[in-house]
Amino acid sequence: MAKSAEKDIIAILKQRVEKYEDKINIVDVGTVAEVGDGIARIHGLGSVGSNELLRFPGDIMGIAMNLEEEYVSAIILGEDSGIKEGDEVKATGRVAEVPVGASMIGRVVDALGRPVDGKGEIKTSSSRPVERIAPNVVSRKSVDTPVQTGIKAVDSMFPIGRGQRQLIIGDRSTGKTAVTIDTIINQKGGDLICIYVAIGQKASKVAQVVAQLEANGAMEHTIVVAANASDSVAMQYLAPYAGCAMGEEFMEQGKEALIVYDDLSKHAWAYRQMSLLLRRPPGREAYPGDLFYLHSRLLERAAKLDEAHGGGSLTALPIIETQAGDVSAYVPTNVISITDGQIYMEPDLFNAGIRPAINVGLSVSRVGSAAQIKAMKQVAGKLKLEMAQYRELAAFAQFGASDLDKATKNQLERGKRITEILKQPQFTPVPVDKQVMMFFAITNNYLDDVSVDDVKEFEPSFYNYMDRERSGICDSIIKERKLTPEIENELKEAIESFKSTFMVGKKK
Repeated sequence: MAKSAEKDIIAILKQRVEKYEDKINIVDVGTVAEVGDGIARIHGLGSVGSNELLRFPGDIMGIAMNLEEEYVSAIILGEDSGIKEGDEVKATGRVAEVPVGASMIGRVVDALGRPVDGKGEIKTSSSRPVERIAPNVVSRKSVDTPVQTGIKAVDSMFPIGRGQRQLIIGDRSTGKTAVTIDTIINQKGGDLICIYVAIGQKASKVAQVVAQLEANGAMEHTIVVAANASDSVAMQYLAPYAGCAMGEEFMEQGKEALIVYDDLSKHAWAYRQMSLLLRRPPGREAYPGDLFYLHSRLLERAAKLDEAHGGGSLTALPIIETQAGDVSAYVPTNVISITDGQIYMEPDLFNAGIRPAINVGLSVSRVGSAAQIKAMKQVAGKLKLEMAQYRELAAFAQFGASDLDKATKNQLERGKRITEILKQPQFTPVPVDKQVMMFFAITNNYLDDVSVDDVKEFEPSFYNYMDRERSGICDSIIKERKLTPEIENELKEAIESFKSTFMVGKKK
């Protein structure tokens, strides 16, 4: 028995010796030399790469930013109070990444994709690096499909196309965020997945935005990425890239996505603070020299892909806050030169009650009518011309309205009515078919004899009449996407019929 047991032991030992593999797990390790203000200087880490994730004690993560001869400077993603001089830091061999996928929709997450809405864990198996090279020219397609914002002034005069980067710029409290929230709400029931990135906002404001989206049923197609003012500058710096990575996942699946960066001014401030703490040399307005690259590498990731690459799109709506209307400051000029147009929100118009307070003269869409349905092109061309002439004439008319000829007076009266039509309360997006019908009525002189005060009442009454009595015309516009002679004749007859009853009511 003893001999057989001995043989068994020898056989087992032989087997184990044959299977033995000498695995050496090499980990790049460094030591914290200095820590403070969310920045750590680390001695060692000889083979660490730029933007590589580092693991600090207590499972706190950091990102390697400056690779110097003696030290590596890293930003700490989280609370740095538990990190002290002499602590061991390990390189992970991974770059910063965030979870992505359909399970993120309807959730509020931080810059690392962790839920902050108290609704439990997000179950997703895939993740993407936050930094990525933008799609090249060959894989892109020209922008030709509209993002219907539901905002009459935008859809008619400054159309936004899928894959476009349209800047929204203006002083604080001029309705910039309102334009983007209305755009997100208008996508309800559509195929556009929306991502709202809040950078450096008050937590109460972000909660308010989420509540508005939920109240209007828009959170069903929206992801909110929040890096609040109370979060570290590292999180504020990462947030837009994290949101962009989430949007790219949908784009590369052939889906349509829209991302709002609210706002990139605060993102630039966070990057400036971070760069100065990293001891990078300051340049103009104390911003670092690579500020243009900071935003260009983010916004260039928005694209309309061709069919060979899935045909998806990512549309970007960056927001920039100006100081006293100064669009020639460093950050605004940078972002204006990167984007495909801008919508300028003017404080004077906002204070005068013209909302959305869009300045027609300074706003432009470089994609233009290529991103409009044909029906909108047919009515909006005249509208833009009318508004441009009205603004010009209104400036002259204030010097002496009594000396104006009849044609000029008519032009001014028409401009006043168009201005009334373009006014729009928040959270009330207008479908594109109704916009086309209303603009058709005003550009074909049907509102010339309706008083300016009655225009506000005329519009909702007209929409109700069309829904109730002539819904076939609305359906035809949506189906045909253009105004055929038959639709035009039906529309003219419907407008005349409605107007006759409306005007009789007014005479009483």
